[in-house]
Amino acid sequence: MARGTVLVVDDEPSILGTLKKALSLEGYATDVAGGIAVAEERLQKKDYDIILLDLGLPDGDGLDWLAKLRERGETAEVIMMSGHGTIDAAVRATKLGALDFLEKPLSTDRLLVMLDNAFRLRRAQEETRELKAQAGYFDELVGASSAMLGLQERVARAARSSASVLVTGERGTGKELVARAIHRASPRAKAALERLNCAAVPAELIESELFGHEAGAFTGATKQRAGKFERAHGGTLFLDEVGDMPLAMQSKLLRVLQERELERVGGSETFKIDVRVVAATNRDLRAACEQGDFRADLYDRLNVVPIEIPPLRARRDDIPLLARQFLELARTSNARPGMTLDESAVRAMTLYAFPGNVRELKNLVERLVILNPDDCITGADVERALSTETPHTHTALYQPGVPFRVLSEQAERRILEEALEHHGGQMAATARALGLERSHLYKKARALGLRGDKDGDEA
Repeated sequence: MARGTVLVVDDEPSILGTLKKALSLEGYATDVAGGIAVAEERLQKKDYDIILLDLGLPDGDGLDWLAKLRERGETAEVIMMSGHGTIDAAVRATKLGALDFLEKPLSTDRLLVMLDNAFRLRRAQEETRELKAQAGYFDELVGASSAMLGLQERVARAARSSASVLVTGERGTGKELVARAIHRASPRAKAALERLNCAAVPAELIESELFGHEAGAFTGATKQRAGKFERAHGGTLFLDEVGDMPLAMQSKLLRVLQERELERVGGSETFKIDVRVVAATNRDLRAACEQGDFRADLYDRLNVVPIEIPPLRARRDDIPLLARQFLELARTSNARPGMTLDESAVRAMTLYAFPGNVRELKNLVERLVILNPDDCITGADVERALSTETPHTHTALYQPGVPFRVLSEQAERRILEEALEHHGGQMAATARALGLERSHLYKKARALGLRGDKDGDEA
């Protein structure tokens, strides 16, 4: 069975033959067309997953044809190819919905990586659409990586039950989004989702926030007030930063979870409750239990269904999707409708470790949209923003969980950045100092989203 269907549209017979052979050997069902007219005939007879489309064709412009494909709802992913590609062409292709832009002479290895990513994205989108048809809860859980698909599947399984869930992960990974997704996909979706940040409420008020209070229960309690548990009856209560809950409060929470009933502060009436609890923390609660900072019995009660959110550096394939989604949000909210991200900008983001995870990526994109004077955000813009905000994030070469290929690209980027800075941005001088052919340095710098200020020799 073929891995997928590909249509190659190019006016060079040698490229058509080479790509058809190479892609067929890799298991792709591949057809070719020497121009737009033949490609249209192919599309009338067959649906394709991917279209490899040359920019200049004998019977029309590739970008114009791409625009027509999108206007009529063609769903195939499109990868543009050109031997005379420009930044403007790449930007326009992206705006028209092209997935990527490949320069000639073609690198077969790079093309195969692009195709593999495109098919993975396509499969993930199809699976997500099917899951959304069953329960619309993945709107905010953006990503097509294997790590994200695994998370979505675990969320779907957890949502079917009423068992307590403990969501763990680093800061900024989206623990509240997971809690919302669990609630929306559950049979409790029509009832309330209540949230309490245990770290933000003073210790003396957290009991009242959770269980409510009667009038006169304490100074300032002028009237009766229902707590989070009562308001979440029949629904879900999200306890954020549960690891910061005071020990005295932990025992009271445990009793409520065990007995499924509570009393308001200052009251004597007992209320039965039906609440599903989703708790979240970025702390190691096992270690906290061993140190006596967190009750082991409460941990066991909360950790019936554990869900760990992977950090963004462990799912770098999702960064382009997230960046483009955040771009849409930022340019709408900041009145910058023409803003775009070029390939070098996305690549620079993909190479960065993002210690603040998805939240940091979102803030970075919005900052670039607000502050960038041009309508196209480049890799250089991203690098400047990152170096300004986080000057020490690139000091460690080894990062646990990051593939060697990505680490190597990060190291190469750092070396070239420092060398170019040392030689005042002069590409020729930098190439000589590094013992590289100037053309090789140009290609390497372009691939990493770098550029020199001067192309000539030193004075």
